[in-house]
Amino acid sequence: MEHKKVALITGIAGQIGRYLAELLAGKGYDVYGILRKKFDEPKQPEFLNGYKIIEGDLDDPISIERAILKVQPDEIYNLAAQSDAQASFHLPEYTLKVNGLIVLRICEAAERLKKKVKVFQASSAELFGGEYDGTVDENTAFYPKNPYAIGKLCAYWIIRYYRERYGLFAGNGILFNSESPRRGENFVTKKIIKSVAEISKGKLERLALGNLNAKRDWSHAKDTARGIWMMMQAEKPSDYVIASGETHSIREFVELAFRHVGIEISWKGSGIDEVGYDKQTGRIYVTVDPLYFREGEKNNAMAGNVSKIKAQTGWQPEHSINDIVGDMIKHELRVS
Repeated sequence: MEHKKVALITGIAGQIGRYLAELLAGKGYDVYGILRKKFDEPKQPEFLNGYKIIEGDLDDPISIERAILKVQPDEIYNLAAQSDAQASFHLPEYTLKVNGLIVLRICEAAERLKKKVKVFQASSAELFGGEYDGTVDENTAFYPKNPYAIGKLCAYWIIRYYRERYGLFAGNGILFNSESPRRGENFVTKKIIKSVAEISKGKLERLALGNLNAKRDWSHAKDTARGIWMMMQAEKPSDYVIASGETHSIREFVELAFRHVGIEISWKGSGIDEVGYDKQTGRIYVTVDPLYFREGEKNNAMAGNVSKIKAQTGWQPEHSINDIVGDMIKHELRVS
């Protein structure tokens, strides 16, 4: 009888975690997830039904070790983190602990298992610090500029240490921005999509944003999840950039979102006086608010070079930026 693979996912409730769990379940895995207990919620979220959920907390490393030793997984996917880069300035010690040092405990627990186990660590494009204008790859120098990225850098080197020193099958996925209908409320893409849906229904008058010229490399979270799984199936462990390979501005994202609800946005003015208006009616829907500017942010167009993961695993992104925005806006129109 063929062995049924067992996967353990931290961060299973996040957008990538949910898509990854669905992907693994579809491939016949026995999927376990680690979820922090919220005492005001008597039941786990409905979308986690069908998976085996274990209570644990990145702030309690012993609970993570205990889960690994109990589940005896074939593959461990560490997706959980303190994921708000801005909040990390106010929570530096906590962020370093849960984003970095917990990976040491995960690798130690994996080493103690009496079986071969693979460990994936969700790293981040924040490692590059937004310094580069152009493409970056696995060999580009890191320049972390916030406690979130510093924690991720710590985890990155822990993974490499255990891979190179002990032969553990461990790899970092250097993930660029991932988007989907499941994106969290505190991200600008979700704010744009939600606001455009509400504007189209007459529930909101205007959308206020910061730097319209800021550029990002956006992928669909489904593509990211598939890339994560595929890099863990490679013949040898390594680190991979997972991205779309192209950049688009906040301005373009806004235009696409409005286009999906039948509104063509044009622009006039400059700087904080710039506005986006309906080309047909002249009605202003987008304004610029200095409150939303990131201090020291550059308008670099940094994209991920995905040549390595394509060549070594056969992975290809399947969703364009228009697909991503369309998927998000269709979902939001249904629920808003």
